[in-house]
Amino acid sequence: MTQPQTSPTGADGAGTDEPYEKRWLALGVIAMTVLLVILDATIVNIALPAVTDDLGISSATQQWIVTAYTLTFGGFLLLGGRIADFWGRKRTYLVGAAGFAIASALGGLAQNEAMLFGARALQGVFGALLAPASLALLTVLFTDPKERAKAFGVYGAIAGGGSAVGLLLGGVLTEYADWRWCFWVNLPVALLAVVLAVPIVPESKAPGDTKYDIPGAVLITLGLASIVYGFTRVAEASQTNSMEAAEANARAMASGSPLVSPESGWSDGPAWAFIVAGLVLVALFVVVEMRARNPLLPMRIVLDRNRGGAYLTSTLVGAGLIGAFFFLSLYFQQVLGYEPVHAGLASLPVTLGVFISAGAASALVPRIGPKPLMVLGGLLAAGGLFTLSFVGVDTGFWQLPFPGQILLGLGLGFTFVPLSNLALVGAGVHDAGAASAMLNATQQVGASIGTAVLASLSVAAISNYTADALTSGGNPQDPTLGLTAQVEGYTTAFTWASVLLVLGALVSAFLIKATKEDLPAGDAVVHVG
Repeated sequence: MTQPQTSPTGADGAGTDEPYEKRWLALGVIAMTVLLVILDATIVNIALPAVTDDLGISSATQQWIVTAYTLTFGGFLLLGGRIADFWGRKRTYLVGAAGFAIASALGGLAQNEAMLFGARALQGVFGALLAPASLALLTVLFTDPKERAKAFGVYGAIAGGGSAVGLLLGGVLTEYADWRWCFWVNLPVALLAVVLAVPIVPESKAPGDTKYDIPGAVLITLGLASIVYGFTRVAEASQTNSMEAAEANARAMASGSPLVSPESGWSDGPAWAFIVAGLVLVALFVVVEMRARNPLLPMRIVLDRNRGGAYLTSTLVGAGLIGAFFFLSLYFQQVLGYEPVHAGLASLPVTLGVFISAGAASALVPRIGPKPLMVLGGLLAAGGLFTLSFVGVDTGFWQLPFPGQILLGLGLGFTFVPLSNLALVGAGVHDAGAASAMLNATQQVGASIGTAVLASLSVAAISNYTADALTSGGNPQDPTLGLTAQVEGYTTAFTWASVLLVLGALVSAFLIKATKEDLPAGDAVVHVG
């Protein structure tokens, strides 16, 4: 393999190297595994009923099919980013991809819930290596502003549209093959990426001191996992309480007893214990990092105004985005009666919008800078979700779901491309993995918070609508009552998700000051090891 030439670099890793000649081929390889990690967050969702039936998983524990993955993925991200920086980004990428393939194979072979949950947790661990290593490799491979914008355009398209593709693929595999293929489909892609990465992707490492911050790694891993689990419990408690209240009200209507309202998921004591414990651990992590000689997450990464604004925007977008795919999938299947594969197809307009805007954004970022696009993207995405908040029981697909999803996709593409660029620019080659891991971590934590908040708001809206309708003389046996109540819950979630995205746009408008002149070439360099 022809190695890229290297030139002396400063302490921050900056240099003026010639671009690596195989960088576009490397982008193609990296894109495959980025898509794997994004897909895996949604591809299993549509298969959940089939999985639980086949393995005899109870309704009380089925959430661990999702939670086992999100806990380990979110918890290990920052450590995974630092491992990539210090151990080698290519080496970490290869181990992450191979490990993800092995974990996926185990998931497809699962014979009981313990084996499946363990495989999902293992997927999360290796995903936490793969995701930051992938993004860090893009950062050090592409130093020219225009080329970097195009590379992040590809990443933004995958990040914004991959979830919808996952819903479609999950529906197709579940309906026409077997749920186990939702795991096995990862094998050929991951193995092909490993085979291609060996000769194509160059190794790069952080220069200077590369000692691991073990106390910081323990604190942030436990802290993030605790926060993610706490908010997951809130969402689960909201859904469980709603189901119990619905059953109680059905009995109450039959006996003439007073109706009851479900308890909020936020009243779950253990959930608050995990959330508070996680916040305390994160606070301790910050104290340790400010004193550590070689911190896991240097505070200069977060305290930079532009990067800090990008990370906060990422959290809000991650929180609001969950409202699109989770509740939209429920609306298509439970209200409109779509089969899983049709629900997946109906989610594709988001991907179409992302592909259109990501391409445009990659050309515009070097010309006008990241801020205008991030503000525009947030408002467009919010407009798409607000459009979806008007859907009804018998709304036609082309009336509101299609234009709403197109708007949402356009907004996500205009948001993710400059967001990814801004969150990593200027971090330097020493901190590329840590900065990219922070971006992934904020999206993951935001998604867990968004799931809890939007699920609880949706459940409350469903319960209130049902109680009001029954009190006003509604017939509990009327099937349209239940559907209308569900739609009320989903549209409430869409409305509040749009508010979160508007907040993200406001954060971008007021915190981010970077212009096109602040996107330098040569702030990162490939170090061949």
